[in-house]
Amino acid sequence: MGRLKIYDIDIPRESILAEREVLYLSKSAEQKFYALLQLNRVSVQLNGGNPLKKPQGKGILIRKANHS
Repeated sequence: MGRLKIYDIDIPRESILAEREVLYLSKSAEQKFYALLQLNRVSVQLNGGNPLKKPQGKGILIRKANHS
């Protein structure tokens, strides 16, 4: 699981963003993917065990364009 980092309010926002960008760019594609999955799990837990979005039951809709 990730770490929570609390920043001092005296640190300029630009330097915080630069630090986060360096950290993000240093990760491999696999690490980025697993971080995304972990974020999804946390969001479900924070939403009472329910996903933020649910399928509408329609599946994939494929239709021809209407040509008039």
